[in-house]
Amino acid sequence: MATVPKVLQESPDFSLMLGGPVYQIFKKAHLNGPALELLKRRVLFITALAWLPLPLLALVGGHLLNGVGLPFLRDIETHVRFLIAIPVLIMAELVVHQRTRTVVKLFRERGIVTPEDTPKFHVIIDGAMRARNSVALELALFALVYTVGHWVWLNDVALGASSWYATIDGANLHLTLPGYWYSFVSIPIFQFILLRWYLKLAIWYWLLWRVSRLNLRLVPTHPDGAGGLGFVGGSSHAFGPVLLAQGTVLAGVISNRILYEGQNLVAFKWTIVGLIGFFVLTVLGPLTVFSPHLFQSKRVGLREYGTLATSYVADFDEKWLRGGAKNEAILGTADIQSLADLANSYAVVNQMRSVPFGLGDVKIIVAATVIPVLPLLLTVMPLEELLHRLVKVVF
Repeated sequence: MATVPKVLQESPDFSLMLGGPVYQIFKKAHLNGPALELLKRRVLFITALAWLPLPLLALVGGHLLNGVGLPFLRDIETHVRFLIAIPVLIMAELVVHQRTRTVVKLFRERGIVTPEDTPKFHVIIDGAMRARNSVALELALFALVYTVGHWVWLNDVALGASSWYATIDGANLHLTLPGYWYSFVSIPIFQFILLRWYLKLAIWYWLLWRVSRLNLRLVPTHPDGAGGLGFVGGSSHAFGPVLLAQGTVLAGVISNRILYEGQNLVAFKWTIVGLIGFFVLTVLGPLTVFSPHLFQSKRVGLREYGTLATSYVADFDEKWLRGGAKNEAILGTADIQSLADLANSYAVVNQMRSVPFGLGDVKIIVAATVIPVLPLLLTVMPLEELLHRLVKVVF
């Protein structure tokens, strides 16, 4: 068998975040470091650019605290979008950078990608890095924000009542002075950051899909219950902040509809459930690309360990029950422990999951999305009743 060069045996140093036009621009503007340093500076700059001109322009227009049905300072959606969601989305970059980098290394360090497939593995990593660095892809996001994104915001997201950013004249929406900044600067910044995250997710799952096409070496008795791929499911936690940010924006949008359009939280129940389901599927669904490997590993494991168990228990039965070990003391013999260890190994294989994530991973993803929406329950029930129900659920 040909020897794989040492350079190909080393784990590739891949990062989902350290690349692309925006990363390079921020780096030149001293808003980024080589490993995503200067996080506070980056958060403050982008948040200030998106949010700070709005209260100043609203003050000039006389819509800061009154003057319209929804003045600026009472616009919950705007404040959570730019003062909570955007900072969280920016800070999530560092988390995802660290976790995805580790995942890529573990494929080789744990021997899941075999030495024979290491050259192919490096080709996959190189392809993902080219996509991450693509100027065309990020320019496409920019164009999408100012076309489809702008249309969606005007028709589906903007509040259907006079506010600090727009007045309503029949079916027409007329932007105010702060509304122009809001519509053509602030909202596009948020949409671009969010769409860029979905682009990163697409690149990440494309990478994992291509890795899943390799001849992976899984161990069915691995204690993580996923043949050694449990770390892939655990990496989904890194995207929890992205879902938290989206849940926060959803809560802000619903809050405005309840407070200023007279709607009820119950009217949004299916929207909330549907979006939670969508977010869970978006983060965990693509990981099922490893399911064929897990099915195959479990099937082979059950057959091989079943054969081993049959051979061992037959020998055990012959030795201890059919009189083959009359002169040996059963007390303290290692045979009993070996039989128990074999049974435990078979049980681990039998309980092996068909996906690389568990119920705990699903709960974390759901919680990240739901937590920002929970305060809205106060609009339909008193705080005392809400706390009572939460206590009953927890305990």
